[in-house]
Amino acid sequence: MSNIPVDVMDAPNEYILYMDVPGLNKSDIQITVEEDKTLVIRSGGKRKHDEVEAEGCKYIRLERKVPQKMSRKLRLPENANVSAITAKCENGELTVIVEKLPAPKPKSVQVAIS
Repeated sequence: MSNIPVDVMDAPNEYILYMDVPGLNKSDIQITVEEDKTLVIRSGGKRKHDEVEAEGCKYIRLERKVPQKMSRKLRLPENANVSAITAKCENGELTVIVEKLPAPKPKSVQVAIS
């Protein structure tokens, strides 16, 4: 199993994660969040060529790399909103967007004067 390389961008209202997943589409990828705010991305890594061979055709050369089983675990920051995570997979790139929780407002305490 290989580790998925990731680029992480810290934007003002969200974290954006970019991962290259060549040869995979969205149905090949599973994204979950574990209880301890760990984002887990997995792929089974299968090639779709077996269906063509079933139709009476066969490959005489296979040079493209077969997608491997891939996995990546990333610990999310405390301000990550785990209920507002979105993902899209286009042209071999997986983009995961994790919204940030709003910053806590400073508490002001009224002090009584005696």
